[in-house]
Amino acid sequence: MKVAEAVGRALYAAGVGQVFGVVGSGNFHLTNAMVAAGSRFVAARHEGGAATMADAYARMSGTVAALSVHQGPGLTNAMTGIAEAAKSRTPLLVLAAEVTEPRSNFYVDQEVLARSVGAVTARVTSADEAVTQALDAVRRAVCERRTVLLNLPLGVQAVEVRDGRSTLVVPPERAPVEPEFADVEALARVLEKSRRAVFVAGRGARSPGARDALMALAERHGALLATSAVARGLFHGDPWSLDVSGGFASPLAAELIREADLIVGWGCALNMWTMRHGRLIGPDTTVVQVDDDASALGAHREVHLGVTGDVELTARRALETDDANRQAQQGEQARQGQRAQRGQLARQGFRTADIGAAIATRVRWRDVPYEDTSGRERIDPRTLSIALDDILPAERVIGVDSGNFMGYPSMYLSVPDENGLCFTQAFQSIGLGLATAIGAALARPDRLPVAALGDGGAMMGAAEFDTVRRLGLPMVVVVYNDDAYGAEVHHFGPDGHPLETVEFPPTDIAAVARGYGFEAVTVRTRAELKAVEDWLTGPRSAPLLIDAKVVADRGAWWLEEAFRGH
Repeated sequence: MKVAEAVGRALYAAGVGQVFGVVGSGNFHLTNAMVAAGSRFVAARHEGGAATMADAYARMSGTVAALSVHQGPGLTNAMTGIAEAAKSRTPLLVLAAEVTEPRSNFYVDQEVLARSVGAVTARVTSADEAVTQALDAVRRAVCERRTVLLNLPLGVQAVEVRDGRSTLVVPPERAPVEPEFADVEALARVLEKSRRAVFVAGRGARSPGARDALMALAERHGALLATSAVARGLFHGDPWSLDVSGGFASPLAAELIREADLIVGWGCALNMWTMRHGRLIGPDTTVVQVDDDASALGAHREVHLGVTGDVELTARRALETDDANRQAQQGEQARQGQRAQRGQLARQGFRTADIGAAIATRVRWRDVPYEDTSGRERIDPRTLSIALDDILPAERVIGVDSGNFMGYPSMYLSVPDENGLCFTQAFQSIGLGLATAIGAALARPDRLPVAALGDGGAMMGAAEFDTVRRLGLPMVVVVYNDDAYGAEVHHFGPDGHPLETVEFPPTDIAAVARGYGFEAVTVRTRAELKAVEDWLTGPRSAPLLIDAKVVADRGAWWLEEAFRGH
């Protein structure tokens, strides 16, 4: 067999079972070889959409996914999605055909291009080494948690492999990083000293095991629980959860986090978004960060203690250390002839009756009072989002685009767990939301997929409406349509700048969706959402788009917070 077929077979055997892409002459044989071996291929309408689908699928499935693209323009078309994946440290394999002749129309320096957005690169250089090199790229993606570009030169792809029975060594899974004993001891001392602790869990804590360990440790020390946006839903249902920390935090959540004497970031970068440019950290607050990547510690702000270790392992070791310290203390008391004071295993800390009652009634954004600015022609995005939260099934997976609107679906639509929101915002590009929802939907077919888009992002990614329809996904697409790039309108408008470059004539996005085979409804009032209820009770044989004409009189609260940080 030829290199293209040998590599395709090897990638499937190594666990790459899902591939997205746009097929051209350069990646035709490789992609077909993967399909023949057993991989599922999803053809997108644009490589940018394919890249984001692969990124979202990998995030929500917990497996490595692949993106297959043509040499040159196939890769350049995909670069925005690749940048998002690389910045998010998504385990993703980008399979790109490559020309090495500089005079070719297709030539670009693909290695430099990939490295410029944070991806790492590899290349298949010979028939003898092709399978080994491909499997090493998979290993790097999985074990180093990186987006890896594997360049496949056209000339090498066509070479015969002398031994088609190459031995396949499946790359190992990423091993959890065991924290140092001294670091765990230091963490235990900080926790014991604290009286008002808040745990903020991020991407590195998105697993049931990490969740359970953090909840147990938080209960022991009376700590409150919060997440970054990418880990939203991790503590869903816990009565001491503040939901999301940072720009999306509700007023009560922000108030309580500011009162903390200790903030521990668990697999969380504690960046400007999660900490509101540092304004959520009090002047006397101790800051601790736990991450299995040592280079992440203190990368965004100074920390008093950094612990290199897997989140679940570190939390469990901290519990064990706490138990051992208490037993040693009781033993010392006994040796000195004192009556051992067992004390309460769990401290009260932040977990008082008053705080518990406040969290139960005020921590969700939908429970925060607001003046409904809906009218006959436009609906308040808060009213829209609360209504959709009540109408849509609880078992949902949401993909959100970027823009002024994004806080409303991200915070007003509840999610059942950490796999309920796919938040591709590391690069903050608009136009990725629909493809995000497609990838998430394929990873979680047991849930209703919901794509939340602005009108700008919806039109930018409209080609993938065809992919939704072609795949038969029972998706609800909600377009928060203010006929503008709302972030720019609300950033520059108050200063009197002309806005003609960022405002658009009214667009009938519902009509656009119908052209792709969607059912669609235009919503200006709460009553018109009855059409959504009807769709949900029906056969859902076609996806549904909601063209919601939203009020555009002011910027979203999170955007005001972001601009205030500049």
